[in-house]
Amino acid sequence: MIKLVTALFALIGAPLFIVISALALLSFHAVDIDPAVVIIEMTRLGETPLLISLPLFIFAGTMLAESGAPERMLKLSRLLLGWLPGGLAVISLALCAVFTAFTGASGVTIFALGGLLLPALLKDGYTDRFSLGLLTSSGSLGLLFPPSLPLILYGVIAETRIDHLFLAGIVPGFLMLLLLSGYALRIGAAAGEKKELPKERAGRVLRETIWELPLPFIIIIGIYGGFLVVAEAAAVTALYVLIVEVLIYRDIAPTRIAAIMGKSMTLFGGIMVILAASMASTNFLIDQEIPTRLFEFIRAYIDSKYTFLLLLNVFLLAVGAILDIFSALVLVVPLILPIAAGYEVNPIHLGIIFLTNLQIGYCTPPVGLNLFLASYRFKRPIIELYRASLPFLGLLLITLVLITYFPWLSLILVDWFG
Repeated sequence: MIKLVTALFALIGAPLFIVISALALLSFHAVDIDPAVVIIEMTRLGETPLLISLPLFIFAGTMLAESGAPERMLKLSRLLLGWLPGGLAVISLALCAVFTAFTGASGVTIFALGGLLLPALLKDGYTDRFSLGLLTSSGSLGLLFPPSLPLILYGVIAETRIDHLFLAGIVPGFLMLLLLSGYALRIGAAAGEKKELPKERAGRVLRETIWELPLPFIIIIGIYGGFLVVAEAAAVTALYVLIVEVLIYRDIAPTRIAAIMGKSMTLFGGIMVILAASMASTNFLIDQEIPTRLFEFIRAYIDSKYTFLLLLNVFLLAVGAILDIFSALVLVVPLILPIAAGYEVNPIHLGIIFLTNLQIGYCTPPVGLNLFLASYRFKRPIIELYRASLPFLGLLLITLVLITYFPWLSLILVDWFG
């Protein structure tokens, strides 16, 4: 009966938080547990210090997306790498990664930067297919870099230190960028693209971006220099972005702040409701010993840790193609964690594997979310996006294999600095 009612909610197009909440409440009712546990779980989450950073980083990312920051970042990147054949493609990859790290949503990146980067790539001699594939697949780059919202959310769910997760994502994230940039440089060299910014404009570009350049360093130095904890770094970031975009650049009128705040808090509210219902459901599953039974079932057929990781990757790629990243985190992480622990998979390494899979799942045919967003943004048939994304998807899958089977890539910085 519970499954039937939940399926009915999903079929009529109810929002995901309603479906998850209904499943949790109906499950509790079936075993005579007071549904107030969901409210209790929400209260507990609201008092979690790590969760404070999430709405603050969401607000900062939304402010950046609504401002002129993307245009200024593009100008600066062309100043630094415009001389290099293939440089604009590398610029596009780096720009998407930085932007996604702050906004946490690939859809925002595709819509905010796609209109800037696609005409520029085509103008500089790149083929239509290469340009579309690059922007579609790089729309979710940056999810492994601080202050990635999915990394924070994984840390809250898995009760893992967020500063360690920030460290763990750096090497795998740069490995992705390195492989994709190598391919982009090869294509750029063949296209003969070389666009150097005139020297007389260099000073003006640096002056335009001087206030936004320190932003990543505020987060990294603040946290790992021991000056700020993650929640304090989020507060400083939000205040800094607010001052820079409203008072210095004046890209955002003071009258728009309330609307932007409402937009960002709506996203956080949805995450909060899903998270509370999911965590309450997780407690129910633990009480019913579902993860233990599931682990015993899997262990009966799979003895090898490496085989488990292979099947886990296949499963997570499918999850990433179907669900948005926040829903996938709150639904799947609580089930996967105890099973992975049984195979002695480090929870920090598991988090990087998890987010890498979801990042790749965004551009995996036939139902990857980025494919549909790019099709809508660039007004191209979805089949054309499938073909354009395949070379980049292959490189991302190679990175996934390396990250999965060489855990030191995720853990080396944690061991050194954590």
